[in-house]
Amino acid sequence: MSEPRDLKERTTRGLAWSGVNSGMTQLLNLVIGVFLARLLSPGDYGIVGVLAIFSALAGNLQDAGFTQSLINLKRPEARDYNSVFWFSAAVSLCLYLLLFAAAPLIAAFYRAEELVPLSRVLFLGFFIAALSIPSGAWLKKNLCNREIALIGITALTLSGAAGIAVAFAGGRHWALVVLQLSYIGIITLGRFVCCPWRPSFSWEFAPVRGMMRFGVNVFLTNVVNTLSQNLFTVIFGRIFSKAVTGFYTRANMWNNMGHQLVTNTVNQLAQAVFVEVGDDREREERVWRKMLRFTAFVSMPAMLGLALVAREVTAVLGPQWGPSAPLLRVLALGGAFMPLYALYQNLLISHGRGRAYLWLNVGQVALLLAAALVLAPRGVMTMVAAYSAVQVLWLLPWQWAAGRISALRWTSVVGDVMPYLLSSLLTTGLTWGLTEPLEQSPFWVLLPVRIVLAAALYGALMWARRDEIFLEILRFLRR
Repeated sequence: MSEPRDLKERTTRGLAWSGVNSGMTQLLNLVIGVFLARLLSPGDYGIVGVLAIFSALAGNLQDAGFTQSLINLKRPEARDYNSVFWFSAAVSLCLYLLLFAAAPLIAAFYRAEELVPLSRVLFLGFFIAALSIPSGAWLKKNLCNREIALIGITALTLSGAAGIAVAFAGGRHWALVVLQLSYIGIITLGRFVCCPWRPSFSWEFAPVRGMMRFGVNVFLTNVVNTLSQNLFTVIFGRIFSKAVTGFYTRANMWNNMGHQLVTNTVNQLAQAVFVEVGDDREREERVWRKMLRFTAFVSMPAMLGLALVAREVTAVLGPQWGPSAPLLRVLALGGAFMPLYALYQNLLISHGRGRAYLWLNVGQVALLLAAALVLAPRGVMTMVAAYSAVQVLWLLPWQWAAGRISALRWTSVVGDVMPYLLSSLLTTGLTWGLTEPLEQSPFWVLLPVRIVLAAALYGALMWARRDEIFLEILRFLRR
């Protein structure tokens, strides 16, 4: 049975524009990151990196799960968006004032006085971002992936130019602050321009109250996810030097750039699609598994390839970033499986299973925290290896939860993912073996050779096995 043409076309277009957005975002991040890494020191990245968890947690509080709640509504009305707008704006203003007052305490915790003015300026970002929550939800709900892509690419280009300009002027870590604030501001403005909904001064609390029951579980889960993503940065910032924190922050940033290429593509439309097909379990399974194959088709070769070229990638940033290479290599192995979480999470959210979504993430963070505390005396590399291992193994509980609400079976999931994992391992191994004689070559020679060779080998394997996803992408590109 084939999918209805309208949904299939909209999903295909959505995936295409999401892919363009994610691909251009990572390419621009690469260019901007290279420039900034050569202008700034590991300590500059470390001092801004330790503040990431505070901005992220405040962002979770201001959103409170309303983005997902609005998308989950079958037919949200203008008053729903308006209610979320004013509630989020009020909450985020209070949070900013609270963090403004707490800045000296944050600086004392990390024993860095320069964090007081830095944090007070950086935290403005989540207040600005709060103003775009309803418009961002509207664009996702209506699968406006073209508009989302254009806004994101424009914002990253302009904010990257601003950050590089400040770094050239000797602004050090303030360059990263300028980059983040300008990016958030342009995103907020772009969403407002592209969304037909406009806030009004007529506000009522009832829509927010109605969304809170579902949203509170999503909100708590977002907080847990934030802790998970920033847990090691906080520990490193407290236990190790700012330079070590900078090495880890940079390696983790490259790892995130890699797997978010796929994760962001999936997140931009998965929930809206699953909400639409959720009444038909057989249809939902077909859609989910096809998205799973697409996800594995891209994430496995991309992340295993990143592990292969970790030394060359960090060399692009400058010799001072050499210690980041082994950290990136280990993180990338776990990062290959990270986009799969997006599919499981969106499936549970679309079914309104906020509580299961919450507790699965709580269990993951608890396990990561225990591993960090036990393994901290063994050094950074052991902690990072444990982090990656937990990220892979924790997919098993997610599959168990998904199997309880859908027709998904773990045997089907393994069967869908394994061909791409094995093909990626074979491609990576062959590429490494064929290019080993060039190990002493400059990075600007070895990096492109390995990338082109690996891509060619992977494409040849997909063509030889007549892979469904590969052939469908080729047909789409020809159209």
